[in-house]
Amino acid sequence: MYSILLKTRLKPGSRDAFLSAMRNNAAASVRDEPGCISFDVLLDRSDSDVVWLYEIYVDEAALDDHMRTAHFMASRPLVEPLILNQEVIEADVALLNPQR
Repeated sequence: MYSILLKTRLKPGSRDAFLSAMRNNAAASVRDEPGCISFDVLLDRSDSDVVWLYEIYVDEAALDDHMRTAHFMASRPLVEPLILNQEVIEADVALLNPQR
């Protein structure tokens, strides 16, 4: 399995708008994409302008498929103006919670 962790630095005061825009993308990803195992949105406790996205896919091709979906494409014009920068960590999933 393949995972990405995105550290997303938002423009000050835009967290609520970002979360609202991400809500559909995250829900549709796990609901409609067979290759998406998890899509979690995390709020940084030490910096209210940082949001973490934790996504697990069956493989890198599933992430590529995700980025071509209608829900992903619809989210881009909503979230891109809110983002100052993003850092991406790529990882292979070694162990997954068996209760997922």
